[in-house]
Amino acid sequence: MILKVARLGHPIVRTVAREIAEEEIKSHDFQVLIDSMVETMHEYSGVGLAATQIHLPIQVAVLEVERNPRYPDAPSVPLTVLINPVVTILDQDQIDGYEGCLSIPDLRGMVPRFKRLRVQALGRNAERLDIIAEDFHARVIQHETDHLKGEVYLDRMRDMRTLCHLAEFQRYVLEAPSAAQRK
Repeated sequence: MILKVARLGHPIVRTVAREIAEEEIKSHDFQVLIDSMVETMHEYSGVGLAATQIHLPIQVAVLEVERNPRYPDAPSVPLTVLINPVVTILDQDQIDGYEGCLSIPDLRGMVPRFKRLRVQALGRNAERLDIIAEDFHARVIQHETDHLKGEVYLDRMRDMRTLCHLAEFQRYVLEAPSAAQRK
């Protein structure tokens, strides 16, 4: 079932999510919720979706990158369910990259993110996950776990002048001719 995505301004987007008990994870209703989150993420061409974005203050996020039209050059990331995730930064170097968000539709902004991290969480069936992620994969994990802390990418931007509407982003950032091409 496709769920309604909360937009910035709705209080749930700024809510800190609560942990989920292991016995709750294995329930039929919780498994249906995970399926609905994945379906919703796919419907809106997202690479991730946190439970707070669908009006639930619980520590659950799904992510997957596979030929995504919003991030056409991004490397593949397998479908992953993160429950009660704990992120540890492994490399203090940060990489700037443009991000968008289903809760902040039609905007993109330059966001610094840590290059390499470890995330420990429970998976879809309450199994223990221990994932090392780098580059775009690490960016997606940081973006989604920020949602579970009531934060959005705008909070991490160093320069709000990089914020742009999607149409202008596609025209002037993605398709901008390089300095060499302009000569």
